[in-house]
Parts: sequence; structure tokens; C-alpha cells
Amino acid sequence: MADNRIPTRHRAVKTLLGLSAALWLASAGSLPAGEIIPTNEVSIEVDVLATGLDHPWGVEPLPDGTLLVTERSGALRLVRDGAVSAPIAGLPQIAAVGQGGLLDVALAADFEESRIIFLSYSTRNTDGLGTAIARARLPEDATALTDVTEIFSMNRFTGVGRHFGSRIAVAPDGTLFFTIGDRGESERAQDFSDHAGAVLRINADGTVPSDNPFAPGNPDAGSGKAAELWSKGHRNPQGLDIDPRTGVLYSVEHGARGGDEVNRPQPGLNYGWPEISYGRHYSGAEIGVGTKAEGFEQPVHYWDPSIAPGGMAVYRGDMFPEWDGDLLVAALKFQLLVRLDLDDETGEVLSEERLLKGTYGRIRDVRVAPDGAVLMVTDEDNGSILRLSRAPETGD
Repeated sequence: MADNRIPTRHRAVKTLLGLSAALWLASAGSLPAGEIIPTNEVSIEVDVLATGLDHPWGVEPLPDGTLLVTERSGALRLVRDGAVSAPIAGLPQIAAVGQGGLLDVALAADFEESRIIFLSYSTRNTDGLGTAIARARLPEDATALTDVTEIFSMNRFTGVGRHFGSRIAVAPDGTLFFTIGDRGESERAQDFSDHAGAVLRINADGTVPSDNPFAPGNPDAGSGKAAELWSKGHRNPQGLDIDPRTGVLYSVEHGARGGDEVNRPQPGLNYGWPEISYGRHYSGAEIGVGTKAEGFEQPVHYWDPSIAPGGMAVYRGDMFPEWDGDLLVAALKFQLLVRLDLDDETGEVLSEERLLKGTYGRIRDVRVAPDGAVLMVTDEDNGSILRLSRAPETGD
């Protein structure tokens, strides 16, 4: 597992943002009090931080507790004390088509000094639609992005409006890991010249890190393999996170009819789609050659039937020590949050707990805040941001 470890540093930084009071639109006064929900390990309190969002897709905590949130329809907003800002101006050109639109948002590793953020989104060219990554600066008044630059655009656009990915995980060395789905054309996940169906890695300026598996000059480079690739054979990965303690990279992806997977993407390896899968086609037909084959990696965990996973996070925080090192996976289909208990030594999944089933709607993203609380967004017309915290102790 050593070659899968990424140098770590906690994402939280210690600066405050000055935000214009004129930016804020809605009040938190009407939001309901938190609900107390028991779980296997601890009781949690669920607070609704904001409502009225249009299919929120990604949430990112800023150092002062303000939240950046994306709406798939193309707006980037701030949420503070329950108030939702007007859309932040200056975004790149976004094509909100099908499953695409404005997707994830992440802070640069040096955000404290640079105020740089990254956005993933679907965009359009003369060949159709594809996934792109932009870098931008968030000024202190947060009314409009500046220095907006598209630093990556996938190398094959098509007219298909699904499986764009696209989650971002920023490593402490400043490099970006991000995901792109197979774009609804499964054979692309096995084409190493194609960015589709992959976990990819670039530098913050869009250049290729020299230690990528297929970067120029490396033994496995050549034969047309795309230099930005980290791993291949993924169907539609929409969850990605780096364990801040161990440096292990985790991803989670949608299967077809069953076969959703958690993986530990390692450089240059192939995770099998569509040659192997634990699911079936929607028609009921078998996929590929079965569940295992030489040359393809096995998942850490899979679901059959599917839970339709969204974002994921490795829990490292002080608020829930019972969950230390566990994986938290958002789920759309059953409207829940999955907790996977991992063995500290082997990384194997010991048990699974399903939380909040059907209570709050389709969970699209999950993040761990600097204080150890868990943040989630619900992918709905009237989408919400939720905060999970430790419930107060009560006497007998």
C-alpha cells in the first residue's frame, strides 16, 4: 500500500474571510431545531444549515466556518449562519446538461496565502460535452471570482449528457486528484489514451506531475497513454478523498444495476470496468467476464443492490472518535449516509451502518469540517445543507 500514500496536511487553515454584508440573501431564523438520532456508536444531532438550493452538488468549509456550495445548475454560493449568498460572479462557461453542470469545489492546499479554489464542471465545445477543471481566486469580498483559468479539459468530448464524474481531492503537495466517469460509453474506461473512466492527477497550474505513472520519461509512459491518468477502469466515480492521517486515496463509484464500488486507486492500475463488475447491466445481462480477472484490481467494498453513491469522506476528527478512520459515503438511491468501519491494520471493511435513511432526501456530498462535524448536501430542487454533530449527553 506504500505507493498509494500521499503526504498529508490537514485542510483547515487559520485565516478569516471578510464578506460583504450586501452579499447575503436569506435568514436562518426559520430553520428547524436539530433532530437527535441514535446510531450504533453515538447519538448525533442533525441541523439544517440552509435550504432553497438548486440541486447542490459540492460543499467546502472555509476557515471561518463559512461554506462554499455549488449548485448543478451553475451557481456558486456562500452560506454563513444560515444565510445564502447571491451567486458569486465570474465562473467559467458551464454547460448544465443532463447530469452535468457545476459540480465540485475544493480549496488549494495553500488557500491561506493564495485564496485559490478549484471547480469541476461540464462544458461544451464543437464536439459536444466534457469535464473540465478551473482554478480561480476568491477575493475577500467574495462577490466575484478573479484570475479564472481553465487548467484541464478532457481530451474527448461527445454529445452524451451523463457520467461526468467529478470529485476533487487536493493533496498537501498541491496536486489535484479528480475523477471523470466513462461518459456513458463504457469501453472508454479501458482506453488508456482517453481521460474518461479514470482518476486523474495534475498540478495546480494544470501541468502533469513528473511522478504520474504515464508522465513523459517514466517507464510506463508511451503507447499513447494519457499523462494525466492516475488509474483507469472506473465507471462513474463521484466520491474521492485522501485520508489525512495515512495518505491513502479512496474513491467511490456508481455501478450499473448493482456493483457500486469503493476503491483505493493506485498509480497505473486498472479497476476493471466494464470487463469485471459485481453488478449487471440494467437489462439484467452479465457484465464482462464476471467479478474477477487477471490484470484488474478488486474493490475494497461493493454494494449489490446499488446505493447510488455520491461523495465520500474519510473521517478524521475530534467530534466522533468512535468513527476514527471510517469511510462516510453519501447515497442517493436510499437517501442515506453509509458508515464503513475499517480495520486499522488491514484497511478491510469490518461492518456497515446506514444512517438517516429516507429522512432528509438524496445525499449528494459529505465532508468533514475542521471541528469534526460532518457536512452534507441533499440533491433536490429545494436542496439543503446539513450538519451532523455530537448530540448533548443526557442524564438518566
